[in-house]
Amino acid sequence: MRIAIYAGTFDPVTFGHLSVIKRAAGLFDAVVVLVAVNPCKQPMFDVHDRLLMIRESVSAWTNVGCASTEGLVVDFARAHHARFLVRGVRTCTDAEAEIALAHANHELAPEIETVFVPAEPGLSEASSSRLKELASQGADLTPWCPPQVAKRLQQRFGRAAFEEAAHAPL
Repeated sequence: MRIAIYAGTFDPVTFGHLSVIKRAAGLFDAVVVLVAVNPCKQPMFDVHDRLLMIRESVSAWTNVGCASTEGLVVDFARAHHARFLVRGVRTCTDAEAEIALAHANHELAPEIETVFVPAEPGLSEASSSRLKELASQGADLTPWCPPQVAKRLQQRFGRAAFEEAAHAPL
């Protein structure tokens, strides 16, 4: 069985992430979307909420599951017999960082291959950071994330910001 891990912070999940997941689901027998806890980042949503948003977003794909880890992604991959790590790449800058990460992972686990999935046209600007920035300004989030994610962001930032943006003069 060809098992792949798609790891990230997913704070929160975006259409860019979901595009990578959908495409990986077509390439592998099973894909585990892994919420990796990064002690250097302060997430907006806790691990439970991020897993819930991902599960709601991937429920249509029967070969996609979710999990979380506080350890190394390659250790999780080994423990779950995954031979592939999937990484989404939006820009040339992303590619440089992702190649460096792939090299580090190869040093730690040479039996695990990294597979790069380029962003779909129109989704190269989709990122969790940008999504949170837009949400804080009350912007329309429908081009960037599923409705259930937008709803959680609206709750987090307060509906007042969204109502104010909707009624602002042009």
